[in-house]
Amino acid sequence: MEKKSTEQLQEVASQVRRDILRMVHQVQSGHPGASLGCTEFFTALYFDQLKHDSDFKMEGKNEDLFFLSNGHISPVWYSVLARSGYFPISEMSTFRKLNSRLQGHPATEEHLPGIRIASGSLGQGLSVAIGAAQAKKIDGDDRLVYVLMGDGEQEEGQIWEAAMYAAHWKVDNLIATIDLNRQQIDGPTKEIMDLIDLRAKYEAFGWEVVDTIQGNNMESVLIGLEKAKNLTGQGKPVLNLLHTEMGYGVDFMVGTHKWHGIAPNDQQLADALAQLPETLGDY
Repeated sequence: MEKKSTEQLQEVASQVRRDILRMVHQVQSGHPGASLGCTEFFTALYFDQLKHDSDFKMEGKNEDLFFLSNGHISPVWYSVLARSGYFPISEMSTFRKLNSRLQGHPATEEHLPGIRIASGSLGQGLSVAIGAAQAKKIDGDDRLVYVLMGDGEQEEGQIWEAAMYAAHWKVDNLIATIDLNRQQIDGPTKEIMDLIDLRAKYEAFGWEVVDTIQGNNMESVLIGLEKAKNLTGQGKPVLNLLHTEMGYGVDFMVGTHKWHGIAPNDQQLADALAQLPETLGDY
């Protein structure tokens, strides 16, 4: 895929946000908040950083692999997959409908290109990514494995078992990212279960941590991902702390957990789309 400029990536991100809102609105179901917050990350990953092939093969040899642990933000992933050629853009119109391959949480039985694991049961993605990264080492494959987690997901005990394991076994072809929007389904993470200092925690477990990524600034995301990539191969797993705002891009959705899993009504959709230029054409 041809490299895009920062401005072109921002145009893609605007269209991805429109896709997210329209998918969730059409079935009045889904998770727009964190999907909107992570749009720059997904756009930068799939249109700039990942070495990947839309001619999808499950084993992903000689490709970078991506796993989504917080699977409820499937709308943003489906959008970037479709718009990078994995399946027809028009298929986004089937989101969450009966017999669709685009289920609310990514699934594998529907054989959707780009999806390697079913996800949505929080806490599992990091473990899977570590296994995939170790498999690449065994196979002599020098490509990287990426995984995205939510910050509320850090309350899961399996995350910390996996974090300890990855450091002990020097899984240094792994780049994990936490969407640090400080919100979860029931409210701010500080009120539900305070995460305190995630950087200090992961560093204490033996990880390299990149804590400078402003997740809703495309240039910052690109710089941060490059920095993380340059830290691989040095004996430690790498973690990005992606500082985002839930609902970013839509003024009445930004910064609140209330849009975690609520769909906009007709007027709210119109108001939201008016804030987001249609750059690549709606599906």
